Amino acid sequence: MSIHVLAPWAALALVLIGLLWLDLHFFARGREPRFREALLWSIGWLVLSLLAALVLVGIDGRDAGVLYTTVYLIERSLSLDNLFVFLVLFAYFATPSRDRARLLFFGIAGALVLRGAFILAGVTLIEQFHFLLYVLGAGLLVLALRLLRGIDEAPDPDRNLLVRLVRRIYPVAPDARAGRFLVTVGGRRHATPLLLCLAAIIFTDLVFAIDSIPAAFAVTRDPLLIWMGNVFALLGLRALFVLVEGLVARFRYLDETIAVVLGLVGLKLLLEPVVKVDHVESLVIIAGVFAIGICASLIADRRDPDSERVRAERRARLTG
Repeated sequence: MSIHVLAPWAALALVLIGLLWLDLHFFARGREPRFREALLWSIGWLVLSLLAALVLVGIDGRDAGVLYTTVYLIERSLSLDNLFVFLVLFAYFATPSRDRARLLFFGIAGALVLRGAFILAGVTLIEQFHFLLYVLGAGLLVLALRLLRGIDEAPDPDRNLLVRLVRRIYPVAPDARAGRFLVTVGGRRHATPLLLCLAAIIFTDLVFAIDSIPAAFAVTRDPLLIWMGNVFALLGLRALFVLVEGLVARFRYLDETIAVVLGLVGLKLLLEPVVKVDHVESLVIIAGVFAIGICASLIADRRDPDSERVRAERRARLTG
């Protein structure tokens, strides 16, 4: 890459480092976050993400801002599924509440680096082998159908490749030892359950990226815009995680809504040669699908006399 091409990547990386530092040092440092605090931070991250779109409009025109916003909405919505899986992982590894925010921070940082490499590799491959777009589109349709049918199988952390790799390198200590990843037992280094949980989080996010990044390719092939959408979608996950239990209870049609979004972007990839969808139209359609999903969930809760039982069952299934 030339210096001219590297400059925006370097600028975004510096912004990312600064925002990660801000999140680590000011959001519930050394204590369990409060719900109201998490809500305010989540709103703040959303506002900041939308302001980033305005900056893009000023620098590169309206299309860049619309494309980024569309990618951001897709990645942000798909990141909700990450958080539900993280709840299961924290329950499985018996992760103390005080350590969860720090684990999420390191997991997000690692995921952003891996996603950047994945995006660059994906764009390069698509430029060389255009038919891969249709493979990705078909894959998104398959995933959408699986979500519509319901995926009840809980993830098994012991089958996670990074967790298995860590177990091969280090024996596992029985406890976290005050938030440490590695401890010395009998003169030998041991991994703690915290390190295993971190490995599971990073690998899980990478698996989710295989689904979510192809969805972004349906919007744009600009790797910087895709990574920028991922950066702002993942930055606020620590605060959003605190709100997840409320989402689990209230958003009963979350899986169906995400399935519809994935199906639409899959169809857009497959029909790209014959059907042209404007950037603004894509943004309106995706935002509209989520608005319908949220409204349908709220209406169903009001009409269902067993809504409290349904919420409790879903919360128990996801949190163990």
